[in-house]
Amino acid sequence: MSAMIRGRTIVITGASSGIGEATALRLARAGARLCLVARRADELRRVQNLVHALGAEAWIYPTDLSQAGEVEALADALLAEHARIDVLVNNAGRSIRRRVSESFERMHDYERTMALNYFAAVRLTLRLLPGMLERNDGHIVNVSSLSALMPTPRFSAYVASKCALEGFSRTLAAEMAGRDIAVSVINFPLVKTAMTAPTAVYNYLPQMSTDKAAGWIVKAIETRRYRITNRLGEAWNAATALAPDPTVKWTGRLFKIVGERLQRRADRERANGGA
Repeated sequence: MSAMIRGRTIVITGASSGIGEATALRLARAGARLCLVARRADELRRVQNLVHALGAEAWIYPTDLSQAGEVEALADALLAEHARIDVLVNNAGRSIRRRVSESFERMHDYERTMALNYFAAVRLTLRLLPGMLERNDGHIVNVSSLSALMPTPRFSAYVASKCALEGFSRTLAAEMAGRDIAVSVINFPLVKTAMTAPTAVYNYLPQMSTDKAAGWIVKAIETRRYRITNRLGEAWNAATALAPDPTVKWTGRLFKIVGERLQRRADRERANGGA
């Protein structure tokens, strides 16, 4: 088992299902000590029992990460109950799919998305990082998306929150240069989770499994690389940086054409009693 995992105390947010649950099980098999964070206490206990069945230790911390006071209480508990926190995986997130032109009266969508996807991750990092700096050993893993590397219509609230998290991560990584504190950003493609299920058009697009996504998080912890993504993300990120005007223009058109075709397909199947 990887020396970067066995015996290490790892905090995972959003651990009650999806990518977080799959990551917990992978890390449990590798011998990690796990602190599982999510809103739903019953689901956290279920994941905790699965971890225990694999012979690993796990503690649960039911927390609404969108509430600043609860994040502070979580940090207090983690620091009081564990001698050290080795790795923080900021995985919890919220996604909203809506055009800007349909959001004029929905500022709360942006506020609540930032509260969970950005402020909660930063707040928890700020509380746990001092101990890592004192030991000169630690790792912050921030879960992001391919959408932060490319123009992505209909996801302005979500993309803005992930871009904010990436900006924070990039600055932190630069400041930690020369220290044994790693910062990783994981830009996932579409992953098949409960968060993507309500969007019918996703049924016709490739979706990564949660187990494979968990493998990317494990890879980040083992390699301590700054960015983990696929070639599509790397290529689109480069195109956006090198030729932003045509990339934004043609990406917008591509999303519009493909999105409309997939939506018509979804509507037909729904009308016929399908998905």
